[in-house]
Amino acid sequence: MTELAAVKAALKTQAVETPSWAYGNSGTRFKVFAQAGVPRTPREKLDDAAQVHAVTGIAPAVALHVPWDKADDYTALARHAEDRGLRLGTINSNTFQDDDYKLGSVCHPDAAVRRKAVDHLLECVDIMDATGSRDLKLWFADGTNYPGQDDVRARQDRLAEGLAEVYERLGEGQRMLLEYKFFEPAFYTTDVPDWGTAYAHCLKLGPKARVVVDTGHHAPGTNIEFIVATLLREGKLGGFDFNSRFYADDDLMAGAADPFQLFRIMYEVVRGGGFTSEVAFMLDQCHNVEAKVPAIIRSVMNVQEATAKALLVDRDALSAAQGSGDVLEANAVLMDAYDTDVRPLLREVREEMGLDPEPLTAYARSGWAEKIVAERVGGQQAGWGA
Repeated sequence: MTELAAVKAALKTQAVETPSWAYGNSGTRFKVFAQAGVPRTPREKLDDAAQVHAVTGIAPAVALHVPWDKADDYTALARHAEDRGLRLGTINSNTFQDDDYKLGSVCHPDAAVRRKAVDHLLECVDIMDATGSRDLKLWFADGTNYPGQDDVRARQDRLAEGLAEVYERLGEGQRMLLEYKFFEPAFYTTDVPDWGTAYAHCLKLGPKARVVVDTGHHAPGTNIEFIVATLLREGKLGGFDFNSRFYADDDLMAGAADPFQLFRIMYEVVRGGGFTSEVAFMLDQCHNVEAKVPAIIRSVMNVQEATAKALLVDRDALSAAQGSGDVLEANAVLMDAYDTDVRPLLREVREEMGLDPEPLTAYARSGWAEKIVAERVGGQQAGWGA
């Protein structure tokens, strides 16, 4: 197989999981802007997700957020996804929107609140059993706002205890993915603030626990690709939440703010052997002012473009330059791949997959946007908390 054929083959196997909540209304802390045609139910979210997969060919899974995507029958919801050429992916828990969680969830000083939080996480594993989902993603808003508010070490003990109970509930082939965020909504201490804390807990839990890297959850200037390389080396990278940020956890479209960063991350994924089903490539975005489905299509395409460039890096030439200490040549090899216009290559890949070479054009031509605006009238639109 030629080098170009190998790149094409790898791109055809790529899978990017889209988030159910990105199809609903979302916004900032100040305002959520409603749009016509937004889904009202989890099934309608899946209908929209099917359109993304139909035009990109690499978005076969949809992540659910519980209870935002609460269903009476999750097995039936999984069948609905299957009927549309999809599968249900990661189950995301929610331990941050109830009043009880004002001082934390699994780290709360009150044992009754901790019990409520852990019971919800166990319920999410039950949902995984019904949907056939592999991964449970945990993000905790737990932390403190003031020095002395709570015992920092005790909160870590509570966290470890809660995680251990959920870990023991996981079935064969199921995993726990622990996400970190260095601040917000807690501003003095966050209980899972960085990859080191998440890694330490996952290491103690065992092989079914891995770390999730959200590209928006880092301080300015953080070298995310170093984190990715290290977690891959340790066999503890579970997946990504791809998005973009300018200031904080902006949740903008993947690759929008810093496409070069996304390329650098994907190169470390390719270099570290992470371009496999063991690493979940997920989007986690809040489309505030842009149309939902086209924005998700664009994000999938941006991840695909960064991946294509990463696959085109001449690793032999790069290794030779690195080994000889030729700093300029090593950087040039990496930049040559990044500067490559991969859009013609991706058009060829899509045509070989039986797809339209221009996904956004294909979606616009499908008439889906007009169809959902006309048909989704009445009822409560899905959004944050719904």
